[in-house]
Amino acid sequence: MRRRRRSSFRKEKAIMLVSSCLVLTALTATGLYVRNRGQEKEEDNYIVDFTTLDEVNRDKAGEAQELGEQQADAGELDYDPSFQEANSGKVDNPDMKMLGSTANAGEQAAAEQAAAEAAQAEAQQEALAQESQEALEANASDAIAKTDDGNETAKRDEDAMNTVPALDFSESDTLVWPIVGNVLVNYSMDKTVFFATLQQYKYNPAIIIAATQGEGITAAADGQVTTIYEDPEIGTAVIMNLGDGYELTYGQLTDLTVAEGDVVTTGEIIGKVAEPTKYYSVEGCNVYFKLTKDGQPVNPLNRLS
Repeated sequence: MRRRRRSSFRKEKAIMLVSSCLVLTALTATGLYVRNRGQEKEEDNYIVDFTTLDEVNRDKAGEAQELGEQQADAGELDYDPSFQEANSGKVDNPDMKMLGSTANAGEQAAAEQAAAEAAQAEAQQEALAQESQEALEANASDAIAKTDDGNETAKRDEDAMNTVPALDFSESDTLVWPIVGNVLVNYSMDKTVFFATLQQYKYNPAIIIAATQGEGITAAADGQVTTIYEDPEIGTAVIMNLGDGYELTYGQLTDLTVAEGDVVTTGEIIGKVAEPTKYYSVEGCNVYFKLTKDGQPVNPLNRLS
């Protein structure tokens, strides 16, 4: 648009110059014509040569037009030193500079924010990883501690079971009755005795003492519990080591108060009388009481006081 204005302005100037030349030419021709008319009175044969005059005027007009075009090409007709086209390389545009600065500042702020968010995310990941590592280490430590505690407990239990106190049961020592009651079936290893429930005769390595279900059973001597087991004939049974090769076996028990490895003293409750097994249903509730020496049955009646 600026170029169009410049071209139009050049044309107008050229037209004005040509018009001025034409006006001057016309005035000159008019002056010559008036002067010649005055001379015609003196010289009738004088003739004005308008053709030559027109050629002169055209030459002048051409020179004026060429001058205008040269000035226009040289930028002398339409150059404004204070004007520069927008967005050209030579334009000093404060608004554009401000816009560029704002855009650069926005991009820099966005980059800084993205970097801060990335650093924060990395820090969170590192914190989570550290917490997970600490949790794993804590769990491992707890597991090791529990394992150590379990090993120590098992070792103590094993040591307690393997540690045999200084037990002594000599030939002259006696037993106390584990429960007060009549003997239903006597000890008999030299001949058979009759069992009412089984309706048969057989040997009996123990004595069968009548009792009441739920009644407490006490230790007949000082000793250590070595074995607790279940037997179809005598039910829950407890074997106690008395020392010097002697052992006591209690049968038909329930609600035990002792465990393997426990050391008990004479008269201490070790359990209660249970319901009789099917092998003693006719005899009724009882306590199975057996004494052995080096694994061989011994008549407990000979030691009971």
